[in-house]
Amino acid sequence: MDRSTPRESWQAECEAERLEWRARLLELVHRFKGEPDTLLPFHEVLALRPRGEHHLGLRSIEVDRVVGSVDRYEDFHRHFLPRTPHTLERWKRLRALQLSGVEFPPIEVYQVGEAYFVKDGNHRVALAKATGQKFIDAYVIALEVPVALQPGDTLKDLILKAEYAHFLERTRLKELIPPEEFSEIRFTTLGRYDLLLDHIATRRYFKGLEEDREIPWEEGVVDWYRNLYRPTVEAIQRLGLLKDFPGRTEADLYLWVMDHRYFLAQELGADLGPEEAARSYEARFGPWWKRLGGWLKKAILGKT
Repeated sequence: MDRSTPRESWQAECEAERLEWRARLLELVHRFKGEPDTLLPFHEVLALRPRGEHHLGLRSIEVDRVVGSVDRYEDFHRHFLPRTPHTLERWKRLRALQLSGVEFPPIEVYQVGEAYFVKDGNHRVALAKATGQKFIDAYVIALEVPVALQPGDTLKDLILKAEYAHFLERTRLKELIPPEEFSEIRFTTLGRYDLLLDHIATRRYFKGLEEDREIPWEEGVVDWYRNLYRPTVEAIQRLGLLKDFPGRTEADLYLWVMDHRYFLAQELGADLGPEEAARSYEARFGPWWKRLGGWLKKAILGKT
């Protein structure tokens, strides 16, 4: 039963109109920037390989950390702004009830890392976000995932983390490498973890030839990490290469340096070490002023 007065309904109507215009404006902004403007769908979270779930009970959670929905992700924009006339009409009725003093029951959410997905209560979240509410009561079900989500993650971030979760499951790297020795392997481009699996398989194959024995998968993973991946990343860190390639990660540069190392081996007939390969990559593909400096140095040395 609608307990709101005509005045409260009129105020809710005005706020709904402003909300509709705001949604249209933000949609144009996201489209202009080429950014996604949708909620994260919960079914994509299943690709993170959840290991289980447990109920945390009633909690007060941050509204800004609610980023997705189980089954209504197509009805709202990224910031939980109503996307369809039906959704906006529902928001309007709830706002009028809120103005009349009605208190709503807690929502239900799944917690995935630092982010939340609405199981029940999408319109209540939309109302909370639109009115600037900081916290909302929720019954929380926490999923145990090997790679946590953050509130600012996009769908691409979620897919990247799902690929990482599959890689960790396949390699058992976090179980095989001590925590103090392990560092996260993050890419900015999709499809790169399969290349790492190829690197591990290749390393394992040649190690088997050298030692004339079958190398267990787990031993091959550890050998690749300690003797190929980690030394290359440490060389990248020592040379400060990340500053020359903003927006990229150490894992991105690892693949680039390794490709360059293979190219140099074919060109020179000798396999350079991680640091020599990283220096050569920087000299050839780094910022123009570094490439110019390297060219001048060669020119000067050539004249002496």
